[in-house]
Amino acid sequence: MTGPEILDLARESIYVLLKISAPMMAVALLVGLVIALLQALTQVQEMTLVFVPKILAIFVSLLVALPFMGAILSAYMTLIAQKIVAG
Repeated sequence: MTGPEILDLARESIYVLLKISAPMMAVALLVGLVIALLQALTQVQEMTLVFVPKILAIFVSLLVALPFMGAILSAYMTLIAQKIVAG
């Protein structure tokens, strides 16, 4: 493989990483923002209150997004296998 092909593969792997992690990060951001707003409105400043809902929300979003993530990783692995075969 030449240098530009390696850079293209690295760029594609970063895009795959962003596509896979984006749903969970968005859910974590949204849940954290809602809980922070709730804490600010009620003046309950408990630090551990954020973790359990955020973990549960990320777990549920992981279960929902798992087929999407699998399809993206499968397509990426097919691309890598084609590049290996092509030499």
